[in-house]
Amino acid sequence: MAIPWKEFAPNQSLPIKEARVKARASIVGRIGIMMLSCGTGAWRVRDAMNTIARVLDLTCSADIGLTSISYTCFDANHSYSQILALPNTGVNTDRLFVLETFVKQFEAKYAQLTVLQLHHTLDEIQQTPGNYSPIIKGLAAAIACASFIFLLGGGWIEMFCTFIGAGVGNWVRGEMGKRKMTTISSIAVSVALAELTYFLTFKGLQFMIPIAGNHEAGYIGAMLFVIPGFPFITSFLDLSKLDMRSGLERLSYAIMITSVATLVGWLIALFINFQPENFISLGLTPLMLLLLRLPASFFGVYGFSMMFNSSQKMAITSGLIGAVANTLRLELVDFHTMPAPAAAFCGALVAGLLASIINRTNGYPRISLTVPSIVIMIPGLYIYRGIFYIGLNEIANGGLWLTRAALIIIFLPLGLFVARYLLDKDWRHFD
Repeated sequence: MAIPWKEFAPNQSLPIKEARVKARASIVGRIGIMMLSCGTGAWRVRDAMNTIARVLDLTCSADIGLTSISYTCFDANHSYSQILALPNTGVNTDRLFVLETFVKQFEAKYAQLTVLQLHHTLDEIQQTPGNYSPIIKGLAAAIACASFIFLLGGGWIEMFCTFIGAGVGNWVRGEMGKRKMTTISSIAVSVALAELTYFLTFKGLQFMIPIAGNHEAGYIGAMLFVIPGFPFITSFLDLSKLDMRSGLERLSYAIMITSVATLVGWLIALFINFQPENFISLGLTPLMLLLLRLPASFFGVYGFSMMFNSSQKMAITSGLIGAVANTLRLELVDFHTMPAPAAAFCGALVAGLLASIINRTNGYPRISLTVPSIVIMIPGLYIYRGIFYIGLNEIANGGLWLTRAALIIIFLPLGLFVARYLLDKDWRHFD
């Protein structure tokens, strides 16, 4: 049920600092729930709420989950408690940047406004349309997943079929999102259509030119646009800061999305008789592979960043970080025989360090740069293979693939945690 925020402003002439606790608390809570709707973690939401509360001479205590906030604001004489909830969760990095800028400038720029004026300002931020239409987001997913499948070892045939399949799948998911269809249904339908589109595109290519049937292995790439990168990464970061409720809820949500996507993918693969086989060797020299991995990593991260509604400048910045970090990860595995989890840690650490440095110059939220940069490192192929083999009762083989995936997924946020610990004094301490 929508909250009529303007009803918290009965006296429209008083500056916010002179308003009642209830009116001041409404600003604190609205900032928190708007930031939560952008997909950021509980620590960042709480920090923003505390920043606004201090300016308004309030003390704030908040309990934050995946889609809800329970908080109390009080001064020396009065207190006000409220519970706020979102109908759904999502990611909007551009709005997150605007909100973080609003919080940083609040004392200097907004603290003298009235409650009604502040809610008007927040209305404008909340009602800002997304940067991209479902068609553009479909194209972004196509670019990201095609790049992803090359980094996994696929060639031009797998990339082309993945481009078409992922583009159609994410476009359909965007259209269903506009119509407020439930998350589970949009994931299931979009994954099914992505795989079927890959199948039809592949068969069309086979009809026109003679190609081997084992290129079908790239169908996994067509469904990788559903990887829940933000909840996966923010869940572990929240847990590291002892935000147990938010961390566990985010982790459960990420597991739910991944389970639905992989199970639907497995069912479709059974119907069309596709199997997650190894890719055909591309026959590239190590130097050529390195030179191709850099642009593939860039475009993969760039596409994912656009899917998260990043501005073009932010998406390009994330892409450059991902090109360095992900290529480093892959080269460490190939040329230094480093285990994949350790290489993932190094890649995430580099991404986190670069994002922290960039954050100090242009103010982009670290999480808006780091998560797209390392989403491409999440082992979606391993997760899918694990579910695929378990579905065929090959428990040992499936468990092995899932264990490999779990180790990499754990080390990715650990790398970001270490980078944040090294360069952010507020992150190093609790207060």
